[in-house]
Amino acid sequence: MRRISLAAVGLLLGITVAFADGQKEPEPQTWSWNGVFGHFDPVQLQRGYQVYKEVCSACHSMRLMAFRNLGDPGGPGFSEAQVKALAATVQVADLDDKGEPTTRPGIAADRFPSPFPNEKAARAANGGALPPDLTVITEAREGGADYVHALLLGYSDPPADMKGKMMPGMNYNPYFLNGQIAMPAPLSTDGQVTYAEGQPAATKAQMAKDVVAFLSWAAEPKMQERKTMGIKVIAFLFVLSLLLYAAYKQLWRDVDH
Repeated sequence: MRRISLAAVGLLLGITVAFADGQKEPEPQTWSWNGVFGHFDPVQLQRGYQVYKEVCSACHSMRLMAFRNLGDPGGPGFSEAQVKALAATVQVADLDDKGEPTTRPGIAADRFPSPFPNEKAARAANGGALPPDLTVITEAREGGADYVHALLLGYSDPPADMKGKMMPGMNYNPYFLNGQIAMPAPLSTDGQVTYAEGQPAATKAQMAKDVVAFLSWAAEPKMQERKTMGIKVIAFLFVLSLLLYAAYKQLWRDVDH
């Protein structure tokens, strides 16, 4: 137990040092899916998918996501027809009847296409840096959704003490390790994405919130189902406890104890 405790303390100290050494800790945000009764907003997830598709998918893949997932319960809530239409907007590599390579419009069962055919092509197009897959990015990064949100909005000119330390082609972002990141600011201006009528204005802050919501759902698409089941189980156990107590009182009502 002592060794386990020391290891846990060391891990916590390591995390603290990682944030403190050239990396700013992200500010906590309020997210609708946090807490026992937390849930995803389907309309926000639809906006977030739009931001991913029009901005992020130019460099980042989401290999574990299929178009059919966009219609799953607890997700963006696209209809079957909408899912088919979204899938058909991409061209997917396939083989024809003769076994020759060809392309076809996507179908609901297809996974999101990768922007690059292989890792070497991805690095060549991004100055040697490999854009990470975003399917589980909010679970894979320390700080989760707060970190991704802070990173998206954290781009700025380097402070005076950093200007001489910036490597060629790098961008300043205090939320990235050592403040230097190869990826340029993906959300550069307000209105970069045009939301449907009746939706909030597509400011950088709103787009960041929406795409982080979508990425958080993609990382844990069954979260809402899991929480709903947990609440039902707790309610069942509570009622069962009352019934057992009532049965106990009834059975032992004539016995002194």
